[in-house]
Amino acid sequence: MPHEETDLKTSLTKRPSFANGYYGIAIYRPKKAVNFGSLLRTAQIFDASFIALIDGRYHRQASDTFGAVHHIPVFEYDSFDSFYINLPRSCQIVGVEQDPRATNLKSYKHPLSAVYLLGAEDDGLPPAILDRCHDLIVLKGEKSMNLAVAGSIVIYHRVSLGT
Repeated sequence: MPHEETDLKTSLTKRPSFANGYYGIAIYRPKKAVNFGSLLRTAQIFDASFIALIDGRYHRQASDTFGAVHHIPVFEYDSFDSFYINLPRSCQIVGVEQDPRATNLKSYKHPLSAVYLLGAEDDGLPPAILDRCHDLIVLKGEKSMNLAVAGSIVIYHRVSLGT
């Protein structure tokens, strides 16, 4: 059974190391399920540790052509409070929103361990949730961006900086 032993050694060396931090994506009340599928695929490609769906339900998406749901943990929460109390203690919530308090993504220094929280294009994140975020970031532009596109840009920014 040397083949099985080799496979086990290989799988153990491929396990993620959280010594250098981790990140996840959370989506609050997504408007269109296809956006969730697209963002899930991007999260898997760029090695996100997890993705969370808050006040929404996951349904298999044609946009998830890699079957990312089988390779990255997907957590579902019925409310923001449930999501909030279940986060690891070291994880900072970074809200992605057009808000006057937000830092432009271009100059943002990402925390070691973070979850990037995005809202739907039409409603965004409510003020009560924005107030509970550790940081707020904004993408340059005057109009609301597609959820999957905005999330993908944030993910790419984080990994391109080596955070």
